[in-house]
Amino acid sequence: MPMPLAFARPKLWLGLAMAGLGAACLAGGWWLGQLQSGAAGPSPKQQALERQVASLQQRLDGGDASAAEQQRLLELLIALNRKPEAITLLERLADQHPERPGLRLVLAELRRDQNDRPGAEREVRQLLNQDPNNLEALQLQALLQVETGRGLLAISQLQAALDRASKPQLQPRALAIGLLLANVLQRQGQGGQAEAVLVRLGSAFPKDQRPILAKALLLQERGDHRGAQAALAQARSLTPGVEDHRLDAIAAAWGLESLREPSPKPTLRRASPPVARPTP
Repeated sequence: MPMPLAFARPKLWLGLAMAGLGAACLAGGWWLGQLQSGAAGPSPKQQALERQVASLQQRLDGGDASAAEQQRLLELLIALNRKPEAITLLERLADQHPERPGLRLVLAELRRDQNDRPGAEREVRQLLNQDPNNLEALQLQALLQVETGRGLLAISQLQAALDRASKPQLQPRALAIGLLLANVLQRQGQGGQAEAVLVRLGSAFPKDQRPILAKALLLQERGDHRGAQAALAQARSLTPGVEDHRLDAIAAAWGLESLREPSPKPTLRRASPPVARPTP
């Protein structure tokens, strides 16, 4: 399920805000999908999985499937690319378990994957009606809006969410919302406003590296390598003496070797004097 640059999950931009959309069943079934790659026909393993799906579906239809079996069936349907059936199952499970918003979130993702963006937005709206502070739903809503040419709407709604999280008292979630807002602003060509948001976040969360790292990424994309280097150094200064692989990875990718944490020098031990051995 490819995502545009603005929202690609492996990118650090949104990784700074959250760990992803939490679609555990998508991740859990990933390795199973590899069984289909490059195969001329169904492999014995895939045929076994298809039989497992049939058995689990029969138990579900009979009302005997446990929660774990339902989860397994969902993983298998997605991994075997039987996504319309997965959507049907998720519709049922999401309605039965409103206390598990992750189910509806995966349903929204699958609808988007099947090019049903109106359906995906409908699921996201339901999630946000249930919990306006659902960060993962806010992220997916912004993605859908940007994909359909409504970036300005995404900006206004994220700004409103940030205001709610900041007033009258600053809430921890304001950081993730602000990072998402800055990302959307940047991708909409409003880099100056994005940087201003990140500066405000840095002031509001002075001990957190993420606003500074996001600023470094923004400056690097803009071609301001000196500014990006200064931002990385500032982020490093928040944790003096602590090895941070995330910062090292960024510095290495940008060729800023001087900002990488130096490896600890090996301690030289004084050699012990040789032990005299008895003469045979």
